[in-house]
Amino acid sequence: MAGVGPASRLGLGERRRERARGVRDDWGVSAGRVAESRAVDRRVLPILAPGEIVLPFTITGMDEAIRRDTVWEPHSHATHELLWNRQGASTATIGARTWTITPVIGLWVPAGVLHWGRTPAGTWYRTAHFDVRAAVVLPDEPVAIEVTPLLSLLLDRLVEPSLETRSRDLTELLVFDLLAPSPHALLVHLPRRPLLAPIVAAHHDNPANARSLGEWAKAIGVSARTITRAFRAETGMGFADWQAAFRAQRAALLLARGLPVEDVAECVGYSSASAFGAAFRRVTGLSPARFRDSRV
Repeated sequence: MAGVGPASRLGLGERRRERARGVRDDWGVSAGRVAESRAVDRRVLPILAPGEIVLPFTITGMDEAIRRDTVWEPHSHATHELLWNRQGASTATIGARTWTITPVIGLWVPAGVLHWGRTPAGTWYRTAHFDVRAAVVLPDEPVAIEVTPLLSLLLDRLVEPSLETRSRDLTELLVFDLLAPSPHALLVHLPRRPLLAPIVAAHHDNPANARSLGEWAKAIGVSARTITRAFRAETGMGFADWQAAFRAQRAALLLARGLPVEDVAECVGYSSASAFGAAFRRVTGLSPARFRDSRV
């Protein structure tokens, strides 16, 4: 009789975590950390100062379907950039902050801001570039943008080469009117203090890590209040909120790969799909199933 392979001996929960492990391995926080198990494209773009390149129009853009996992090395644009996806989820990192980009939550990156990113195979991304001379009423720092169907359609219209000047001017005015920060940013601040390093590493290794704040305090040898103060000082939130944001970001990447909601719930540490759904909706404004099936 044939022997039973290791995968066959795994329990249901472990098999689910095994299926999700690729996200942890391939899409970690370090720019130099790339899984050796499959090929990854690396793209090098220039570091440009604001206004170094003048656009032919106030707003222009492009899109691309990514066929292989891709790492975008640190770069900056001469223009303001709005980045979102027609399909799938990707990440962009600026300093210690990592945003998840989706079909409904985009990222505004001001001109000259250094950033790098990771785009999984199967993602279809879209960018719009805004001339720095445009009067955009948005913060002078990166911010999540709500990408509505109407905003997406208007930006698509602006890449039509035959668009007449009057129509372009009117469409640009509508775009500027619709640009607004999203209340549901998929954003994780990664603490850099050595005190918090074991907690961050444990969550990257397993977002379902179930240690409580008190248990972490005992393991590290400090008080729970000390850990809470350290998290608030670096991330602006306490441990529980940071953990929820981290899990939501990891869940978004798993859902974008098409994993069932029940599998994702267990992979990121929730006892039921309903509990996961409630937590995910608080962060993103969408149910996990609707998020997974979203397209622009």
